[in-house]
Amino acid sequence: MLDYAIRVVELSRRVIADVATVEGLAAVLRQLRRREARREGANPLTYRELAAKTGWSHGIIGEYFAGRVLPPTDRFDVLVRLLGATPAEQGWLATARDVVEEHRRAGGGRALGRLPPAVPGFVARAEPLATLDRLVDPAADGAPVVTVSGMAGVGKTALVLHWAHRAAGRFRDGQLYLNLRGFDPAGAPVAPDEAVRTLLDALGVPLQRLPPTVDAQIALYRNLLVDRCMLLVFDNARDAGQVRPLLPGGGSSRTLVTSRDRLAGLVSLDGAQPVRLDLLTVEESRELLAARLGSARLFAEPRAVDEAVAACSRLPLALAIVAGRAALNPGFPLDALAGELRAARGGLEPFSGTDPSSDVRAVFSWSYRSLSTAAAQMFRLLALHPGPDVGGPAAASLAGVSPAGARPLLRELTDATLTSEHRPDRYACHDLLRAYAAEMAAMVDSDADRHAAVGRLLDHYLHTAHTADLRLDPHRDPIPLPPAGSGITPEPLADHEAALAWLDTEFPVLLAAIPLAVAENFDRQACLLVRTLAHFLERRGHWTRWVAAHQVALVAARRLGDPAEEAPIRRSLGRVNVHLGRSDEAVTHLTASLDLYREVGDSNGQGRIEFDLGWVAARQERYDDVLRHSRTALEHFIVAGNRSGQGRAYNNIGLSLTLQGRHVEAVGYCRRALDLLQAIDDRYGAAGSWDSLGRAQHQLGRYREAADSYVRADGLWRALGNRFQQGESLVGLGDTQAAAGDLDGAARTWQRALDIFHQLDHPDAEAVRGRLVLRLPEQGRPSGGSSRYPTDAPDS
Repeated sequence: MLDYAIRVVELSRRVIADVATVEGLAAVLRQLRRREARREGANPLTYRELAAKTGWSHGIIGEYFAGRVLPPTDRFDVLVRLLGATPAEQGWLATARDVVEEHRRAGGGRALGRLPPAVPGFVARAEPLATLDRLVDPAADGAPVVTVSGMAGVGKTALVLHWAHRAAGRFRDGQLYLNLRGFDPAGAPVAPDEAVRTLLDALGVPLQRLPPTVDAQIALYRNLLVDRCMLLVFDNARDAGQVRPLLPGGGSSRTLVTSRDRLAGLVSLDGAQPVRLDLLTVEESRELLAARLGSARLFAEPRAVDEAVAACSRLPLALAIVAGRAALNPGFPLDALAGELRAARGGLEPFSGTDPSSDVRAVFSWSYRSLSTAAAQMFRLLALHPGPDVGGPAAASLAGVSPAGARPLLRELTDATLTSEHRPDRYACHDLLRAYAAEMAAMVDSDADRHAAVGRLLDHYLHTAHTADLRLDPHRDPIPLPPAGSGITPEPLADHEAALAWLDTEFPVLLAAIPLAVAENFDRQACLLVRTLAHFLERRGHWTRWVAAHQVALVAARRLGDPAEEAPIRRSLGRVNVHLGRSDEAVTHLTASLDLYREVGDSNGQGRIEFDLGWVAARQERYDDVLRHSRTALEHFIVAGNRSGQGRAYNNIGLSLTLQGRHVEAVGYCRRALDLLQAIDDRYGAAGSWDSLGRAQHQLGRYREAADSYVRADGLWRALGNRFQQGESLVGLGDTQAAAGDLDGAARTWQRALDIFHQLDHPDAEAVRGRLVLRLPEQGRPSGGSSRYPTDAPDS
């Protein structure tokens, strides 16, 4: 008993109070361990025995006794009780431990266990926050590593810090935060060895206790985390290689990494779960401005707020800069700030400042500087692209490289979040990033280089669109193209379906390419591209866009002074005006086009114009003129040796005869047209001939045959993607069903036609609506209406 009392005196309050370091505290723990062994008359407890009693790893227990790691408060209390400390000693030792921790913090430690403050004015972001709740959960089977990536200025750090503060209670051993400075103007990224030493310091390992090699330091770091439940936040990572050495080796700790890079290596090799942070919604953008400026100020000027949100393209950094300027100038109306944004015309000047971290141009530059030379050039050239997004093959032609050569460059841009691959092999760039790319292109690339890149891009779209057009109608009149230049790889389109899909996908880009071509003085490409697209525009019923595109191209054709280019453009403008019910404008364009075709001696072109003038005559119920124009067209096609044109002329003669009431003769001409057109596999012409045959058969009272002909026409038009002609054939089929007594079937068919005309915003919808109301065909007109003459297409 006396021996025990003496040993207790060895740990007097004064001795314990003198402890001021982790090493001194570890010495007390070792003394307690020896004393407990003497008291029990046994060997001192081994680290493995202590591990068995506590459930901690023996490695971390060794670090506690070596003085390399300060035990957390709860563990320290458990440990001293296991080592036989008296209640008084337990209190003194708890105080000593707290003093040691205070000394360490006061001694210049980096205090990485404390997160930076959350960003003020943080807005909802409900979906990504819920995703982090699900993935970064130590109590569930969450992901050990989660990456949050997105473009510069999108709010990655703000999101993660907001979530980390909210979730702090889930991690019993605290949090570690480290800015890896991957994209930072202040200096180079934090090297992995520096990062590991910093983290070991935060975990309480003094400098003199660090192992000598980096690998040993990483092993110690991971060993310290094995039994801990911590949140590790690594902000602004450069790449996967910078982060990988910092990942825990297991346990219940969770790692959250932010980066402009997608960190694909962590996802593929380390099992990280990616979270991509997108732009704010319009409503979230307004919430951000309201949080900074107050709801009353926004409520007073809603239009200015909407303009600001649009000008910032919903990028949080840009919105914060605008909000900061408004906050610094509370007397300025928001409309004045919106006026500054308008005056910038999409440029970056309103988002500049003296602080690099709040200057959009500077923030973007940190990502741009990380690119390889070839990827940086690709980024700059993408600013020249006119559309909302770009396909991989078009980007390759823009840069003058092969598609295989373009793929790694686009992947590098996507990994750097300077572009986004929003669909397979289709890439988009945020508006403000495009503005930055345009600035860099103007600074780095010569005028000649930029002009050549635009020329390659236009040639790519022109040659691919020409291939697509021939897939849609192989029998159309040829459009002579110059050969594709060096560095251009037109896209191969295997069949009709692939061609139609490509045109539908690229349609916004192709329309935007026409004014770009005119602005850059590529007049020939502008004219040829419009001619190539005319057939598709009519098939899809893009009436107003058809007019706009051809009016732009007409300027280019007149600038060229080439009647061979102006004639088809004038003809196409005539056709679209027929669709829109503007007969006088249509005749003006068609007559001018006919004169131009005569000037260049183009028999095919003259034949097409005769078709179109017959169409106008049919709408005006001048049926003798319809027949005359159809016969004149046939003569022109015979001279040109154009069998497709001849077949279509026979069909139009048949249709003209039907309009005159000569139905038996009409059937003969339609059959003759079908024989010729099917022999040469002209599906477009055959579809029109089946439609005309159905009309003649209907007038002869042969309703079953007429219905069969209309069904064949409907199937072909649908397969060819010609929505307008499909709707017209459905009108005829509905008329035939009604005449045969099937009023319910007729109503269903007319409804299908009406749906199509509504989608096309075509004026024929009104006549079909009348049929549905009366459940009768339109009176006083042959089945289907005369608007369906002819079955030709632009430049066919």
